[in-house]
Amino acid sequence: MNPQKTKEISNCFAQTVELLRLEAAAIEQAANRLEKETIERAINLLIDCPGKIVVLGVGKSGVIGQKIAQTLTSTGTVAIFVHPSDAMHGGLGVITTGDVAIALSNSGETDEILQLLPALKSRQVSIIAIIGNIDSTLARNAEIVLDASVDKEACPLNLAPTASTTVALAIGDALAMALMQCKNWTAEDFAANHPAGRLGKRLNVRVQDLMRESPNVSPAANWLEVVSEISRFALGAVNVVDDLNRLVGIITDGDLRRTVERIEPEELRKLTAAEMMTGKPVVAKPPMLAFDALQLMENRPRQIAVLPVVDENDKAIGLLRLHDIVRAGL
Repeated sequence: MNPQKTKEISNCFAQTVELLRLEAAAIEQAANRLEKETIERAINLLIDCPGKIVVLGVGKSGVIGQKIAQTLTSTGTVAIFVHPSDAMHGGLGVITTGDVAIALSNSGETDEILQLLPALKSRQVSIIAIIGNIDSTLARNAEIVLDASVDKEACPLNLAPTASTTVALAIGDALAMALMQCKNWTAEDFAANHPAGRLGKRLNVRVQDLMRESPNVSPAANWLEVVSEISRFALGAVNVVDDLNRLVGIITDGDLRRTVERIEPEELRKLTAAEMMTGKPVVAKPPMLAFDALQLMENRPRQIAVLPVVDENDKAIGLLRLHDIVRAGL
């Protein structure tokens, strides 16, 4: 590679790291500027909102606003994004009395938002401004002002919205997370809004959805019976159960192999399941999240590839394989 090109790339790396630090510092400075009373008023206004949250923004602030609205909605606070220009041409119909508006503007003088202010006030919509200029027209017309100003953009020309949009997004995310905690939003509540994708699967797919029929043998079963059941079900293991079908152990392919390695061939005919099994194995319950079961299998000194599944009475009702969890996309 051209030496000059190599030097330029090296400089780009240093600049990238420095700009990341600049944006991080901007968020920290914003956090230091926020006042307890202002944040509490904002959270109370949002919690007590009898309608919905309407997020407003134009340009890059509009993109940030869309993300904030989506984060609010997915964490228990109903929110929509409305572009101010669309609102002025009929979209205003979705904004009703009792709503709360979160308006994003770095300058606080965005024409499209300012044109919308009379309509918001006539509908008694309270305004929270996430803003870069606390002396602006928008700031003067907002009930609550959250200072998102920055000393400098991460843009080398100090022109492209970078640090300012990062700070605005961070403040919006912080509000959403604070609301989620105030509402005691649980993982189960979160899962209800995220049924799809890998995250949805981790929060929704349970052991009972993936487990296989339980291959069972008694403790007195001989070596050939154990081999036969492992082969018939092709799950790599069998559960060992007592007369009441309660789990007492598990025999995996590995247990079988290690037993054959240590025992004399002539003793195989006398071998029982009780002598081959792993007693008191780690188990899963049907309602358990499959992702939690995966952690049980992996977060241990020696990983295991199959879990017995038992009911509330410790009766063996299935086997859960690591392979099936992975195939499910968790």
